[in-house]
Amino acid sequence: MTEGKPIEQLKAAEARAELEQLARLLSAANTAYHGADAPQISDADYDAAKRRNRAIEAQFSQLKRPDSPSDQVGAAPADGFSKVSHAQRMLSLGNAFTQDDLADFVAGIRRFLGLDDAAPLPFTAEPKIDGLSLSLRYEQGQLVQAATRGDGAVGENVTANARTIADIPPTLKDAPDLLEVRGEVYMSHADFEVLNTRQAERDAKTFANPRNAAAGSLRQLDAQITRDRPLRFFAYAWGALSDPLADTQKDAIDRLARLGFQTNPLTALCDTLDEMQAHYAAIEQRRATLGYDIDGVVYKVNDLALQARLGFRSTTPRWAIAHKFPAELAWTRLIAIDIQVGRTGALSPVARLDPVTVGGVVVSNATLHNEDYIEGRDSSGAPIREGREIRIGDWVQVYRAGDVIPKIADVDLARRPAKAAPYAFPTTCPECGSDAIREEGDAVRRCSGGLICPAQVVEKLRHFVSRAAFDIDGLGAKQVDQFYRDGWIQEPADIFTLRERYGQGMQQLKNREGWGEKSALKLFDAIDTASHVPLARLIFALGIRHVGEQAAALLARHYVNWDAFFAAVRAAEPEDGAEWDDLLAIDGVGQVMARSLVSAFAQEAERASILRLKARLTVQDAEQPQNDSPVAGKTIVFTGTLEKMTRAEAKARAESLGAKVSGSVSARTDILVAGPGAGSNATKAADLGVDVMDEEAWLALIGA
Repeated sequence: MTEGKPIEQLKAAEARAELEQLARLLSAANTAYHGADAPQISDADYDAAKRRNRAIEAQFSQLKRPDSPSDQVGAAPADGFSKVSHAQRMLSLGNAFTQDDLADFVAGIRRFLGLDDAAPLPFTAEPKIDGLSLSLRYEQGQLVQAATRGDGAVGENVTANARTIADIPPTLKDAPDLLEVRGEVYMSHADFEVLNTRQAERDAKTFANPRNAAAGSLRQLDAQITRDRPLRFFAYAWGALSDPLADTQKDAIDRLARLGFQTNPLTALCDTLDEMQAHYAAIEQRRATLGYDIDGVVYKVNDLALQARLGFRSTTPRWAIAHKFPAELAWTRLIAIDIQVGRTGALSPVARLDPVTVGGVVVSNATLHNEDYIEGRDSSGAPIREGREIRIGDWVQVYRAGDVIPKIADVDLARRPAKAAPYAFPTTCPECGSDAIREEGDAVRRCSGGLICPAQVVEKLRHFVSRAAFDIDGLGAKQVDQFYRDGWIQEPADIFTLRERYGQGMQQLKNREGWGEKSALKLFDAIDTASHVPLARLIFALGIRHVGEQAAALLARHYVNWDAFFAAVRAAEPEDGAEWDDLLAIDGVGQVMARSLVSAFAQEAERASILRLKARLTVQDAEQPQNDSPVAGKTIVFTGTLEKMTRAEAKARAESLGAKVSGSVSARTDILVAGPGAGSNATKAADLGVDVMDEEAWLALIGA
């Protein structure tokens, strides 16, 4: 496992192996925590592993596993209980670990909803109880079912056990005909101590912490055992219901309290980000005196109508987040700084540390981000760590902040060795000796060697055969490395001549160690199959900086076929004219990506390599969406101020109907939806003869 290695420096094979290990680790942790009530790792380590997994998936989207922990909630129900399908999924929460994370969360909601900073946006803030999630279903005021979260979709039927908990009312008055109340089963510190004392006296199992005790007690097959355990319940949410509880989160929680449920008295309404942070600090200060375990503060958008607009991601709601309490810190000595070179030529510094335990994990490496970070400033030149630079030999404060990748928070200048000198960031590539150039506006220094740099060539080849690219069965990172070292493959086109070069004669693939006739033929056949490739996969496989899997799909959908794509990018080289404007008009393609794309095809050596590859391929045209809506296949531009929905909502709706959304008007535009303040886009559309309509006409067109 490559723990501690900066993600941007991971090789595809390392990333794949680490994702496999993380999937096993998190699956086992979920089963132990949710299924056996016996955690194998700490909450901080679990959060760190999950964030590491998400970060690797973001960098290597093609390697995301079908059983990705990012898409899972909880664990499958145990065999001892009957199963319950939740009418509404019980999701987990996204996490914030810093005040900046919280600020980004609030800013993101404002962007999605189209609210400026002055618009009111209240949140509820409440302690995050460290217990076991439970859903209670009431029909006509009667408790008919209680279920654990399970995997979010299916939980365990623990109705008999839930009926023994005093905080759970068996009947409700003046409640909706259908009401699913959701909350947390927990055990107080005092009750936990009494229980463990009693268990020890009986020579029975004792529990490691109150959360384990609560979960283990609720999930007893014998409800009488549960009755003897001092369990408690806080209500904080709801699932399916026949009538709304209220218009706001706070009023709904107050309604649950009036119905007879225990709700947390520290739940507060916060009107500003400052108030949210202040309430977090107040709860953190009271944490040790609450009498029960919490591990953070949960914030939720108070307006339930806004919650509905914000909706959900695959496993988390957009309108809520858990602000976790800080990770542990530790001091250690920085013994070296290593430079690693990535696929795009980025030179990334890595701190080598005297090993130190941080949050239960031994840390020997930490990311240093870039040369600015080492020198004590951010990308805009503003000081960080009060301007304290990092030198080899320094004593540094290491933190994990919920991430497996450790970071350096501070430097102790009082302990700096007298001979410690400022770190001189290299200006040449440590792999090939080419100049390492930092372009204006780029936070990273990059090797200019391109295809002559072995680090870049090998990484590009690994990327080329990755799952989201050509995904050739039998040709992974390990085989690519070996073939490159042996001189069999120097560029992607060489892959498609392997059969004719090494299928017969003196040097045959089947005669190499680890290969045989069947495995060699299987690889050749897989290469032949891969030579018929969809346009989006080919664009992604080229490994052009800033052009990820999603961007490649956008480009393929826009240009449809290779010839149109290649001609358009070449024509856009002057960064001016109709083709350049059309490239920038693709929603999701900005100046940086467009320049990177144009630059790749402008370089003679790289373009020649691409054309040699293309000559060996049959490139399949991009599939156009099959949709019978009146806007399917059309290119839409939204401009001006929309009054019925935000720009993000309008874009999502149009794309769901099979339309392509562009950022600016061009000759390819079919419809311009113009609100007040449309400006130059409306003028250009009129000149080009584009169909222009207002928001009302647009909504009528799509039947909204």
